[in-house]
Amino acid sequence: MKKTLTTTVPAALIALGLATAACAEIKVGASISATGPAAFLGDPEAKTLEMLVEQLNAKGGINGEEVALVLYDDGGDANKARTFATRLIEDDEVQAIIGGTTTGTSMSILSVAEDAEIPFISLAGAIDIIQPVKPYTFKTPHTDRMACQKIFEDMKKQGITKIGLISGTDGFGASMQAQCKDVIGEYGIEIVADETYDPKDADMTAQLTKIKNAAGVQAVLNPGFGQGPSIVTRNYKQLAIGLPLYQSHGVASDGFIELAGKDAAEGVRLPGTALLVAGLLADGDAQKPVVAAYKEAFEAKYKVPVSTFGGYAHDGFALLVDAITRAGSTEPEAIRDALETVSGLAGTTGIYTMSPENHLGLDLTAFRMLEIKDGDWTIVE
Repeated sequence: MKKTLTTTVPAALIALGLATAACAEIKVGASISATGPAAFLGDPEAKTLEMLVEQLNAKGGINGEEVALVLYDDGGDANKARTFATRLIEDDEVQAIIGGTTTGTSMSILSVAEDAEIPFISLAGAIDIIQPVKPYTFKTPHTDRMACQKIFEDMKKQGITKIGLISGTDGFGASMQAQCKDVIGEYGIEIVADETYDPKDADMTAQLTKIKNAAGVQAVLNPGFGQGPSIVTRNYKQLAIGLPLYQSHGVASDGFIELAGKDAAEGVRLPGTALLVAGLLADGDAQKPVVAAYKEAFEAKYKVPVSTFGGYAHDGFALLVDAITRAGSTEPEAIRDALETVSGLAGTTGIYTMSPENHLGLDLTAFRMLEIKDGDWTIVE
């Protein structure tokens, strides 16, 4: 098995063949944001895909056929993601695509994949990726709408009825803000302060001060990802707001705690996956064996902690392998049909059961409400 690596500048293109094009009969494409502003999401995704393909081929591949991974780094640029998706389909002739680290890159890729009728498994959170259902598009992370619902469930349990909202204006932040506003009334909760920030802002003190002074505010929710939520968390501590602070699953990683600082992050709650609390899972938890195996393999190979985001790539690849295995075919339409009938597949993010009406296959039980205590993750429920 020959491994080839090619890079181009400035696009930071990586073409990684874990089996030579001549001998590999299954070609899987990927466009990942391994560098750029979303690198903290994309880097573990790229590493995960590389590792899993290597592991799979060492065991004989899928139905006896090796897998070639063709991976491009789009740097978080939606236009590059669209270009790479076209290249993967027209030049590399892949049978399926995994990727779309961000909502923006996912939307670009899916437009190309749908036109070409190539299965695409997104690794981004926005509900717009799969609703309305698109024939060839699937995804692995919970939707932003589900994150809102999980957070509001917890707030309701705490007797919280009035909140402040501070959202990033990036694609993820704007989408989650809209979804939260759409469902919040179902939980008897009212938004009494509504602020936004640009992802490049270095200080959110002004917005947080307005929220702090809003009448009746009992908690604050920050839809966003990247460095913004870490800055919000630090400013929140500096202003001594003293109210519960909720973040989104977009920052569910140890990196968030490091960027925000252990003291500032203390008490922050967010919906996360089993992967973040692997050591706390009960022995009978169906996800525990999958989570433990991935965590052990990734950390042994790369010497860094696993992240929720790498877990999304893990699950995307697992779904694809399962689909191709059951289909007994590498024809894109057959793969698509098999993805749509996935049932009870345990991943790091949840247990997937898809249908023609549901191209995610997760419900709220896949989320764990987590709280940061002493610089680490704990399970609230």
